[in-house]
Amino acid sequence: MTELLPLATYCFVMSSTPGPNNMMLTTSGANFGYRGSLPHMLGICAGGAVQTFVTCLGLGALFTAYPVLHSVLRVAGALYLLVLAWKLTGGAAVQGAEVPRPLSLAQGALFQAVNPKSWVKAITLASVFMPAGMGVASGALLVSVVGLVIVFPCISAWALFGVAIRRFLTDPRRQRLFNGIMAGALAVLALLFLR
Repeated sequence: MTELLPLATYCFVMSSTPGPNNMMLTTSGANFGYRGSLPHMLGICAGGAVQTFVTCLGLGALFTAYPVLHSVLRVAGALYLLVLAWKLTGGAAVQGAEVPRPLSLAQGALFQAVNPKSWVKAITLASVFMPAGMGVASGALLVSVVGLVIVFPCISAWALFGVAIRRFLTDPRRQRLFNGIMAGALAVLALLFLR
């Protein structure tokens, strides 16, 4: 049981620290409330659990064998973050796109496939935290479930932070400023992924 503590601690740190998911959830909480952000959060949980499970089953070996896949995912993730940042600033709305909506469960889950931080977490879980003495499938399931249990309260805190600042954003100018700041943060993350 003592080997679960380092695993849980790692999952907590990776799920609680700033990254694309948490930035987007803060913005979603501020713009759409907690309930409106719930499908996005559940998508992050589901996508992350599936990603961890398949990585623990052996997908991580594919990244070790073909390091160029890391670069491809990093670029794809950065480009997607830049698109999200553009939409958040209202750039897409100027061109007649529809009014922004919170991400759906499927969009939140699929985003994990291009989220570099999620891949780092999954590969580290597979390479460092797989329990010794367990079968591969049962070890992968254990690691995935521990991550799943820990991620939801961590990302909820980010969405709730967004909800908490929501009342300060009732003025459309302040909301545009906030969205611009969050878009800038996503753009900076995207650029950091390209380093």
